[in-house]
Amino acid sequence: MHELRTPRLLLRQWRQEDLAPYAVLNADPVVMEFFPAPLTTAESNAHAQRQHDLLDSDRPALFAVERRGEGDFIGFIGLAVPRFEAPFTPCVEIGWRLSRNAWGLGLATEGARAVLAHGFDHHRLTEIVSFTTVQNTRSRAVMERIGLVRDPAGDFDHPSLPDGHPLRPHVLYRTAAVTSDTGAKPPERV
Repeated sequence: MHELRTPRLLLRQWRQEDLAPYAVLNADPVVMEFFPAPLTTAESNAHAQRQHDLLDSDRPALFAVERRGEGDFIGFIGLAVPRFEAPFTPCVEIGWRLSRNAWGLGLATEGARAVLAHGFDHHRLTEIVSFTTVQNTRSRAVMERIGLVRDPAGDFDHPSLPDGHPLRPHVLYRTAAVTSDTGAKPPERV
């Protein structure tokens, strides 16, 4: 399964024609404000290919996102397994990166809600986390709108960034799956 649909979005498998607009998105300094640096075209293409392969193998992955009825690629929303060690890893993270023309319309929230349901229902995860640098108030607001709760005890310094880097302090948000019939969490399957 490589598609999720919301009223305004199609979350789908990556396509060759996504690479050019994705490289533009990843090179935009405003979009990449809370990352150490924009991505090169080669880094952007490699990232898209990894997500394509993960989706093909039915693993948690980032979906390419387009507006339904318009077909324009606007970024990604999905799940990822962080590749660094922290007190809360291993885990599955929800994240998003949308082009600026998609900001302020509630699209990240709409897509992220669908991805949360997909993570709990399809992948049978027991918990999904999200994290960002302290200063990223826009993403933090999305995290709160989709029902994630800040875990101040889980806040951390991102190990991929050097001591003293202004983006190193990160906040951690979490949400757990609860089944409707018993209140018990379903078994994890990653």
